[in-house]
Amino acid sequence: MSEIKVSLVEKSKSISDLNKIKSMGLSEQDLEQINQHGVCLDAIKRQLAIFKRGIAKMELVEAATIGNGIFRLTNDDFIEKADFFDEHKSNLKLLKFVPASGAATRMFKFLTAFVNDFNIEKESINAYINRKKDSKLPVFIVGLEKLPFFEIIYQKIKEEIAAFDSLPRDYKNYYFIKFMLDSKYFDFASKPKGILPFHKYATRIATPIEEHLYECGYYSSSNGKSYLHFTVTESHQEQFEKIINEVKDNVEKETHTSIEVTYSYQDKSTDTIAVNMHDKAFRTEEGKLLFRPGGHGALIGNLNRLDADIIFIKNIDNVILHNNETIALYKKALAGILLELQQQIFACLNLMDLYEVSDVQIEEIKNFLKTKLNMDIKPDFDLYTFENKIKVLRGILDRPIRICGMVKNEGEPGGGPFWVKNGQKGISLQIVESSQVDLTNKKQAKIMANATHFNPVDLVCATKNYKNEKFDLHQFVDENTGFIVEKNYQGKDIKGYELPGLWNGAMANWLSVFVEVPLITFNPVKTVNDLLKEAHQSL
Repeated sequence: MSEIKVSLVEKSKSISDLNKIKSMGLSEQDLEQINQHGVCLDAIKRQLAIFKRGIAKMELVEAATIGNGIFRLTNDDFIEKADFFDEHKSNLKLLKFVPASGAATRMFKFLTAFVNDFNIEKESINAYINRKKDSKLPVFIVGLEKLPFFEIIYQKIKEEIAAFDSLPRDYKNYYFIKFMLDSKYFDFASKPKGILPFHKYATRIATPIEEHLYECGYYSSSNGKSYLHFTVTESHQEQFEKIINEVKDNVEKETHTSIEVTYSYQDKSTDTIAVNMHDKAFRTEEGKLLFRPGGHGALIGNLNRLDADIIFIKNIDNVILHNNETIALYKKALAGILLELQQQIFACLNLMDLYEVSDVQIEEIKNFLKTKLNMDIKPDFDLYTFENKIKVLRGILDRPIRICGMVKNEGEPGGGPFWVKNGQKGISLQIVESSQVDLTNKKQAKIMANATHFNPVDLVCATKNYKNEKFDLHQFVDENTGFIVEKNYQGKDIKGYELPGLWNGAMANWLSVFVEVPLITFNPVKTVNDLLKEAHQSL
């Protein structure tokens, strides 16, 4: 009988899936492809609906500024918070989470364009620069010998071209760029950023992977133990492991820290369907549906699977040469702020469990929400019954927590902190990308332009509740904050959908605190020329 019941359930599910497929204008063959890809059918239905209706732009109320959504600490405050973290971390599992799956394509984009469009026999490099109005290429050429990988490329060229040293300057520069990008030689633009040479020390050349290992020892370790997690492209993992095997022993000896390294990949089930410019499912020449990666917002699933008390999040390319102690101070201070808030939040929730909350304490919790978490309670809260007041406060407090470092906006790209209108829920602090805002609206564009800070992806998170249970992080995603992007696939224009960003919509319903941190904590390498900046150059 049980086998019959299972068969009937499966048959019912199959009929239901076929009905869904037909309602989306898809076929049984499409259903088979969707199932093989591991994508949820309801997700496909939701994505197709999003393409048709579009994604509403976020409504900015005002930019978050110092004293109005962003906390500013003195140097003594930072030291105090960092000390608090050090005093309370002994029983905690600390983990560093580093998104590192992307290739370095954009880092070398202007050089790839140069190689593809330049003919050394027909024009000079200076003529190309003038013709293309390329401001990046001359910076690269002037700083060439300061790059950490100059020597290894230079030596390889000399091996291949015997008369290289006697060639005209333009030829030398052209061949250097050519060898750096050519798949037969160094192929830098196709490699993951994490394995590229970033920093030149007296005795070695360091990659971002090595620098992140060192940072574990400086601020993300407890009782001599640290956990480091990279999200990578599966085909790149072996290259990561090779570097870690080469440097890990030395890092552990120098930092007196044992580091456990783990990896995960962006789950294929988070891929999203592509559509044509008429919002119909796009098909390849073979008639197949086209799926695209869902963007870094898909990594909320990877984060959700990790088990740690405190999680530091930092991008793979945001590392610094020397100065680990300085970076550690600010990272530990953010963690100290988190632990202090968490202790207060947990105390409130435990009191509620014991039914020991008085009217006076309710007012104290309201004040705590306003002053420490930048959250206002609705004006009609005082009219609620005592039980409903407790229910509302519990719903606000019982969430994952993140402390976000914010740096002064000096023209770098990146999401910024804003007060955002949340429909009927009032307003809240969010990290917003410019693509999420209607910049044709003069009022919204002005608010965006008034931003004083931006988010450098410098987060310290707590993903367990007051009962030491892991939150289901998917429950705190704002599904209405994804992105529709226009792309090109084999010469055809298509539209893709990217999931709510990891530090944007994917964390929209977390408890969030924004803290100003110095610009020295933000040293990303977005283009190869960034390696010529002071933070990445030898002293």
